[in-house]
Amino acid sequence: MRTDDAYGACVAITRQQARNFSYGIRLLPEPKRDALSAVYAFARRIDDIGDGDLSPEVKLKGLEDARTDLRSVEFGLDAGSGDPVLLALADATRRFDLPLDAFDDLIDGCRADVLGVEYGSFPALRKYCQCVAGSIGRLSLAVFGSPDRARDEPVADDLGVALQLTNILRDVVEDLDNGRVYLPTDELERFGCTLDRDAHGAFVDDTENLLALLEFQAARAYEWYERGLRLLDVLDGRSRACCAAMAGIYHRLLTRMALRPSLVLRGRTGLPDWEKAFVACVALMGGAP
Repeated sequence: MRTDDAYGACVAITRQQARNFSYGIRLLPEPKRDALSAVYAFARRIDDIGDGDLSPEVKLKGLEDARTDLRSVEFGLDAGSGDPVLLALADATRRFDLPLDAFDDLIDGCRADVLGVEYGSFPALRKYCQCVAGSIGRLSLAVFGSPDRARDEPVADDLGVALQLTNILRDVVEDLDNGRVYLPTDELERFGCTLDRDAHGAFVDDTENLLALLEFQAARAYEWYERGLRLLDVLDGRSRACCAAMAGIYHRLLTRMALRPSLVLRGRTGLPDWEKAFVACVALMGGAP
């Protein structure tokens, strides 16, 4: 398989499945767009293993198989016998010196999902967020380029945590339906919440307590955006636009939930396509999230 065809397959996966990130990725010049699409496509593969309908044992085996594929890319072995995602990822690694160990963090985070890990405190949740989203921040930074990667990786990590905290807030109901709780246990207790629901799916706890808890989570996410968005200052124009568009869409989503936290209790909140496109246009013109 030709490398161009492999990248084309990754770009197609990204446009079909990256409902928010694709708006920013399209703003990159072709070499960076291809590389970041390869990163997304492999990350999507890992996420799909963890989120699928297979048994936990099969999921865990699939995640370890993904780790084996990662090692084949890392050590320059046969990249998947024609697997377009692995072929593109191997080429992107050579071009941009991707920190492939970041994918190991993502796999570890997905393992925690499969195992049903709950988080007793925010430091434990933060570590999870750094695994599943901070890792993508570090990989993205390698594609974007920076004058000092060692200095800027922690900032990219912070932005990843902000995005994941937004996801967690957005998906409270959906995660509960899948048997997952990401809100820290000690904070649920502090706000007098259990997230228990009746037979009709309605929350049984005092609604005001739940809304206060969600407002608290949103305020924390804003603090992580404030730290993470410093990354924009070190990126070149098109990379900045890409990062600002991706972060801007999530930041706008967070604002919607912060203003109306009751939306969170009704199910997944999203932005219409026109609004995502508007955020991307503003980012391309140099605007901030």
